[in-house]
Amino acid sequence: MKKTIFLLLFSIQFSFAEVPVWSKTGHRTIGEVAQQHLKGKTKKALRDLLNGQSLAAVSNFADEIKADSIYRKYNAWHYANIGKGKVYGDDKPNSYGDLVTAINECKKIIKDENSSKADKTFYLKLLIHFIGDLHQPMHIGRLEDKGGNDIQLQWFNQGTNLHRVWDSNMINDYGMSYTELADKLPKINKKQVNAIQQGEILDWIEESHILADRIYDSVEMGDKLYYRYSYVWWSTVETQLQKGGLRLAKVLNDLF
Repeated sequence: MKKTIFLLLFSIQFSFAEVPVWSKTGHRTIGEVAQQHLKGKTKKALRDLLNGQSLAAVSNFADEIKADSIYRKYNAWHYANIGKGKVYGDDKPNSYGDLVTAINECKKIIKDENSSKADKTFYLKLLIHFIGDLHQPMHIGRLEDKGGNDIQLQWFNQGTNLHRVWDSNMINDYGMSYTELADKLPKINKKQVNAIQQGEILDWIEESHILADRIYDSVEMGDKLYYRYSYVWWSTVETQLQKGGLRLAKVLNDLF
């Protein structure tokens, strides 16, 4: 009986993390935006650690390793649950860690002079992905519905859920490659870039949490979503991708 209860709790802890985060296109777009805002010193350090690969090329690494059970301990690192009307830290933290503790741990290992190159590379790839996750608002969702995964909807008459709508349905249906999408994002000046890059991880978490609450209010269970939903929310998707890229660049520039 105890074993059954433990397995059930284990499954609940990790069930949210088993779903994809943004889409591959979304994460690559964030990587592409960040790549364009790196300092020279940062580019040099990244070329060494990533063997010349771009941020976009490695941006989905943290999802890809989920296929191997030895990396299961990282599953809970993809999200942070915050209840309605609460802020990060109000609830008991996930014993397996969460998106906030994950980002801090990655930064700590990357900055540690005693870390091996292999470890720095591994945690750098995770960090690149997790900054993207932070800006997918349903990854700062509510525990009771697994960040919108239990809110069943229809997308152009196909079954989906609120989490997946924001992960992939809108982005994939837009039909652009990550380079095309990155190029199409709003053109902003240096002052606007600096404004977006202000703040720290907890500030950005709270921003995504507030946005998540608005998204929860945008639908009801069983809603049938069509073009109008994308029309209303697409500019928000673009904003989050752009913020994710610019803030990823800031985090990496600060590290290196």
